[in-house]
Amino acid sequence: MSQIGLFLQTLGAAKDKQAFALLAAGIVLVIVATTGLQIRLNAWNQPFYDALAQRNAADFVRQLLVFAMIAGPLLALNVAQTWLHEMVKVRLRSWLTGDLIAEWLQPGRAYRLVWAGGVAVNPDQRLHEDSRHLAELSADLGVGLLQSGLLLLSFVGVLWLLSEDVVFVLQGRSLAIPGYMVWCALLYAATASWLSWRVGRPLIGLNDERYAQEAELRFALVRVSENADGIALGAGEADERQRLQQELDQVLTAMRRIVGAVTRLTWVTSGYGWFALVAPILVAAPAYFTGSLTFGNLMMAVGAFLQVQQALRWFVDNFGRIADWRATLGRIADFREALLRIDGHDGQTDRIEILDHPAGGLAFDHLAVTTAAGRAALTETQVEIAPGDRILILGRPGSGKSTLFRAFAGLWPWGTGRLLLPPRDSMMFLPQRPYMPLGPLRAALSYPADPAGVGDDALVAALDRTGLGYLVPDLDSTRRWDRELSMDEQQRVAFARLLLHKPRWVFIDEAIDLLDEDHRRIVLAIFRKELADAAVISIGRRAARPGFYARTLHLSRYPAAKSHAPRSPSRSESDAAA
Repeated sequence: MSQIGLFLQTLGAAKDKQAFALLAAGIVLVIVATTGLQIRLNAWNQPFYDALAQRNAADFVRQLLVFAMIAGPLLALNVAQTWLHEMVKVRLRSWLTGDLIAEWLQPGRAYRLVWAGGVAVNPDQRLHEDSRHLAELSADLGVGLLQSGLLLLSFVGVLWLLSEDVVFVLQGRSLAIPGYMVWCALLYAATASWLSWRVGRPLIGLNDERYAQEAELRFALVRVSENADGIALGAGEADERQRLQQELDQVLTAMRRIVGAVTRLTWVTSGYGWFALVAPILVAAPAYFTGSLTFGNLMMAVGAFLQVQQALRWFVDNFGRIADWRATLGRIADFREALLRIDGHDGQTDRIEILDHPAGGLAFDHLAVTTAAGRAALTETQVEIAPGDRILILGRPGSGKSTLFRAFAGLWPWGTGRLLLPPRDSMMFLPQRPYMPLGPLRAALSYPADPAGVGDDALVAALDRTGLGYLVPDLDSTRRWDRELSMDEQQRVAFARLLLHKPRWVFIDEAIDLLDEDHRRIVLAIFRKELADAAVISIGRRAARPGFYARTLHLSRYPAAKSHAPRSPSRSESDAAA
């Protein structure tokens, strides 16, 4: 119930909740009007079938005209309900997916989430497929429940009144049971609901298992697609085929379990559905054969019984979908709670104290970052870096250089000591693998700024300065630039961004080391000229030639006695973090 409460609470806080409320109100009004006309249509059964039984042609034709007057508005209401129903799905999808994306892309969360455990595996599954499925199921089940509830309340009264005409004759004595057909309908539906719950309950866990396995298969397929060149060069198709088959087998196993559970549930739902064709006639037959009910009254009672029974059967007919909805809601709720929890302090892991530097500089005080494999710390305990300084931090492979780089960006809070940072909007970070967003090349150069605010002259100058002038004709070409450009070219695109944004603080994770000698000289020249006032904190594995860096710090790794730091990510998590 707490997950349902969270679902409703976040819906209540949605920006477009007024539009959703109007759609919901419209559906309620349409369903109320439809229910009223259905009651009128059920009452029409009595004179229509009596006219048939009496072979009264004039009355028969008159009742057909009455039917047309009822059916026409019902058709219009059904069309309106369909439109409103589908629009509710659109609004729910917009709210749910938008809310999850907004929480997921809070500063640093998408990266830190990969350390949250299994709930963080394949977030794209939660954001796309699970949110779509939950929105559609919520709309379908919600509208269906509302309609069934109104039909139940309305036709129970009709059926109760008709039950007054059901009189049993036992040994010459007349016996009337108040609400006889209502109790029969309740007993019939309650038995079916109980059996459906008992038989279909395992579907909740089975659906959850299937969604998890589907996400793993999709991730494996995407990973093969993204690394097709490496697989082909290593002749690894057979190995990847085996891996994909293993993932597919897991999905198929989960599907087979669901097939078994659905088959068992179908015995209940279909069995009761077929029996429902004759159940109301069997219930009302005694009164009909004793003459208490006319043929028209009988058909009216049958229609009312079916409406009540169908309303009560809503749970039976939808138990499989309810189980699916419950499993999907659980996955979405767990994911959202993990997003909100990831920023909090868990009380076990030491965290770096991150503060704003009072003078706008950069300072470290006994700074160390903690991982599951150990602790990485600067040998210099007190470090003060002023604007314009050029600092090189050296560390051996595996010493935690990239983790320290992410700590500077606020992405890795686990560790000890204090870190005093300059204003966030004055910093830019260059990782080993630069990010190339989808879209035209000018968007990749301007990232994360709006490319419309960057002039062509500035873009052309930045490309020319970094030796990428041959890409100028492709500024407006939309391609997968992360595949089109070599790693060296992508790094130079990242340095071209520096020329466009002109940050006061630049943090580099081995990006300079990955350039060839000619391009390295170009980049260093940029920092001596165009970005002469920018502070540079570069993390690398080898000492630089004299003349650029004013100071060298050293990063060392120490084994941890017992670390409470987040565990190392799984295969899919580490790829997502990259």
